[in-house]
Formats: sequence, C-alpha cells, structure tokens
Amino acid sequence: MNVPDGELIPLTSVTARPADLPLAGGQGLIDPVGRSISYLRISVTDRCNLRCVYCMPEAGVPWLPKEEVLTLEEIARVVRVAAEMGLRRVRLTGGEPTVRRGLVDLVRWIASTPGIEDVAMTTNGIALAGMAADLARAGLRRVNISLDTLRPERFRAITRWGDIGDVFAGIEAARRAGLRPIKLNVVVMRGINDDEVVDFARTTMDEDWEVRFIELMPFGPARVLQKENFLPIREVRARLEARFGSLITVHKLVGCGPARYYRIPGATGTIGFISGTTGHFCSSCNRLRLTATGNLRTCLFGGPEVDLKGPLRSGAGVAQLAELIREAIRRKAKARAEMETPGIMAHLGG
Repeated sequence: MNVPDGELIPLTSVTARPADLPLAGGQGLIDPVGRSISYLRISVTDRCNLRCVYCMPEAGVPWLPKEEVLTLEEIARVVRVAAEMGLRRVRLTGGEPTVRRGLVDLVRWIASTPGIEDVAMTTNGIALAGMAADLARAGLRRVNISLDTLRPERFRAITRWGDIGDVFAGIEAARRAGLRPIKLNVVVMRGINDDEVVDFARTTMDEDWEVRFIELMPFGPARVLQKENFLPIREVRARLEARFGSLITVHKLVGCGPARYYRIPGATGTIGFISGTTGHFCSSCNRLRLTATGNLRTCLFGGPEVDLKGPLRSGAGVAQLAELIREAIRRKAKARAEMETPGIMAHLGG
C-alpha cells in the first residue's frame, strides 16, 4: 500500500508477524562469516540542497522520478520487519535527508518501532536550525553534520552555494534540542581544505564535538579529485600529533561506525579518523544500506543487491520481506570488491 509523503498509516497495519518468523534477538542478524548485522543506513532521498565538489557535478544530477523512490510507509515497513529480526540502529541519510517531506513523521515512526534503540541522521545542517527541535521530539537521538571548512568563503566554494552561517545555526539548534553527541564530518582534501585540520582539531579543546576526519572516497566527482587531492588519514594524524603531541585513545563512544577516536590532551571533545580508502573495516562491518530506490545493499562499494521495492509494491507479507533481508545478508561478502561502476553518493546513502 502506498500513501503520500507525510501521511502515515497506522502502525498496527504493518506489525503483524507470523508465529514461525525466526528472530535473532538482541544479538542481531548473523552473516556467513559471523558478523552481527544490527545497523541499517537509509537513503531517504537522492535530492540535496548543495552541490559539494566531491559529491555532485555543479549542474547536479537528474533527480529520480518520485515514483521510483520509496515512500515513507515503505521505508518504515522495512525497518519494522528488520527490527523484528534483530536490527537495532538506524541512520537516515540522503542526498540530504532534511529536504524529504515528512521526515519528522518518518523519524517518529521509526523511533517508536519495537526493538529500535537508536535513530541518527547525517545532514549538511543547512536546514537543521528549523527542524532540530521537532526531530528530537520525534525520537532522533543525534546528528552527524558534514562540514569541510570553517571559513565562509571556502564553504561557499566547496558547496557551490551554501551559507556556513546556516550550518552553525543548525549545530546550535541541535545542541539545544539535545541531539548529542554532535559529530562533524570533515572530508579532507589536499590543496582544498587540508590546511584547516589543526583548526578543526582545536575546536575540540572547548567544544564537546566529535570531529571526524574522513578520507576522500572514490564516488562520483571524487574519482577525479582523488588524483591530485587525496590525503591519507595517516598524514592527517601525523600533522595533528606534530602540533598537539601524542593523541590519547578513546574507547566506547556512542555510535556504531568505523571511526577510531582520540583526544588531544586536555580537550573537551574528541577527534575521529575514518580511513575508508586506505583502510578497510570489512571484518567488523555491521551494516546494511537501503538505497533511495529500495535496493538492500550489503556494501557501499557494490556487490549483490536485493530489490525490496518491487515486493513491497506487490503486497509482500512480513515473512517474504524477512526472507529477502536474510537473502541480502547471506550475500554479504567477507571483504569489499573493487568498484566496477562509480556510484553517486546521493543515491547510495554513504
């Protein structure tokens, strides 16, 4: 059953579970190599209100027709079935999730799903100031905010038309709403923003932010930038240690991603490193990805996908959807393969 965005059907219509549907309990679903799969990243839209140089061409990309994108009800139904099977954490991504009409309702629906323990969102922060309070009341727990520079003019150059003031207003609104910890995602690019890594790290001295430095990933326009602008995380860390001394290892931060965290001696906040290009996290990968078009993907870099949209729109029941989710997990490879076709991050959800 399809419904317009923002018009959600009663939860009771999607919660029925046959008695023989096997559950995985609190340990999550287990893949063929023994990894516990408890985390789902959902691209709620392919659309974005920025055109960052490493993500999209300046002219953008053709938006997917609305009918090809999962409805809010379809997304929530996938979450509910997966939660019955052991899924515990959800992250909403895009594109830019805040441009999706009905996002607050979707968060409320997901957060109220039995078994879901954490709902987070990755956003560019442009529209967050006007939404943070409503999202928090709906059940959003925390946000990751993409911010690749602290300089207004450079921000406009990287995003092509963004206003950094909107992002800082979003950060403050998130703090007031209790969406914490606030994580800042910084894609580090040689010759573009790498001269700011010390400045970003210094913000953690007084702010309780988690500043995460991320390697440029080979998707979309970034495949071209990688030839001259790629900077490995090991070099970022070396620069910070040259400036601040040895970093202190930090364990057990909130979240379930691949970042390794450290603290500058005496700092309030923390620093994270994500080496998605030079370092692989396959042995501890705990996630699935649901694309905007309804494909369940087991790896950001590619591999087999399982179509959920078709069965959803053909009236698939809980047991059938559960078996499709199991099939995706059975296909999850031990290690990522080389990407054959460059993808657009806005379609994949990061």
